[in-house]
Amino acid sequence: MNTTASAEINTSTQTGHLAAADMPERTRDLVLTVLDENKAEDVITIDLRGKTTMADYLVVATGNSARQVGAMAEQLISKLRDIGVHAGNAEGYPQCDWVLVDAGDVIVHLFRPEVRAFYSIEKMWGVELPASLNSLAPGYDMLPAQ
Repeated sequence: MNTTASAEINTSTQTGHLAAADMPERTRDLVLTVLDENKAEDVITIDLRGKTTMADYLVVATGNSARQVGAMAEQLISKLRDIGVHAGNAEGYPQCDWVLVDAGDVIVHLFRPEVRAFYSIEKMWGVELPASLNSLAPGYDMLPAQ
């Protein structure tokens, strides 16, 4: 992962705010950088352009504990605010089993592994659940052995 992305984003204008045309891609890149820095696992980016008007990108990631999920969300919100992206619409506190961060054109879902496997929101968009989470998915124990 490119760890210089956040530095590049902050220099896009004198104020550190993003130009509107660059916002979705650069916001997505910052989200991915912050998640990488916070050791998120099984990060998936889904391109929603042309599929829905709610956002351009959906990012789904896993944290190993509620504490890690909460810390990732807080760090992400802070970094987004630093570049002028309002991300105050976060849901899922204080339990932090599933935290949703609405960064406008980029929607971020942060899960604990069991919760992510249970909801499998990637499948709504035709994307398979990461293999590392398959054993946690509902009904997994009923599948025939291979």
